[in-house]
Amino acid sequence: MFLRFALREKRGKREAAKPRFLVLRRRTLTAGAALLAALAIFGAVNAPAAVRASAATRQLPIYCVERDQKVCSISFDAAWGADNTQKILDVLADYGVKCTFFVVGNWADQYPEQAKAIVESGNELMNHSNAHDHYNSLTADRIIADVNTCNDKIEALTGVRPTLIRCPFGEYDDHVISAIRSIGMEPIQWDVDSLDWKGISAGEITKRVTGKVTNGSIVLFHNAGEHTPEALPDILDYLLGEGYEIVPISKILLTNEETYIDHTGRQCRSAET
Repeated sequence: MFLRFALREKRGKREAAKPRFLVLRRRTLTAGAALLAALAIFGAVNAPAAVRASAATRQLPIYCVERDQKVCSISFDAAWGADNTQKILDVLADYGVKCTFFVVGNWADQYPEQAKAIVESGNELMNHSNAHDHYNSLTADRIIADVNTCNDKIEALTGVRPTLIRCPFGEYDDHVISAIRSIGMEPIQWDVDSLDWKGISAGEITKRVTGKVTNGSIVLFHNAGEHTPEALPDILDYLLGEGYEIVPISKILLTNEETYIDHTGRQCRSAET
């Protein structure tokens, strides 16, 4: 009898414990549900921003062009000095090569005859801003005003209005590129940097350029590079000897067809074309 009483007492204790356990579970579940609900609300609020961020496409200038043929472009930035400009034009003329010069509006003011000589020799004269300011720190309206000021100066000197621009310092962000394209201008970078502005030797410049050029490349030089005129003949000898056609940048770009710019800045043909 004692045994039956003990068993009933033990069973009673187990049954008495059940409600406590169930209450604990309910409390735990309620807390968990509240946490999940909070996370769901947080996710719902933040999900659109996350989707927009991942889906947004970064605005890039053109660094190079998808080309099957051996063709490349050579460009010169002119923001200061002009002593070597005519030497460069003479070398280009000797080789029958046409290139693109990106000039600052203030440079064109200071060296109008040099600016005219670039165009008269058959080379392109394009925009490199009016005062070589940091575009990233300017509003879209100020960028557009600066670009148009430079365009106006070049057009007044040469009769030709630029369609391409190289951003000062090579700096840009989405708002810079969007502002430039909003007025029908195309921003151009480079995929081969001669580093001639660093004062490196002609041999080093030549090695850098010839070792990096490929189909569709855009090469960066500076008209005031100390050893640029000296390096240029060897570079042109190499490129022409390798079968490259050297054209102004407006001629290497893909036009009259559907294109896109990939994540490396290469202008490519759309799949449909």
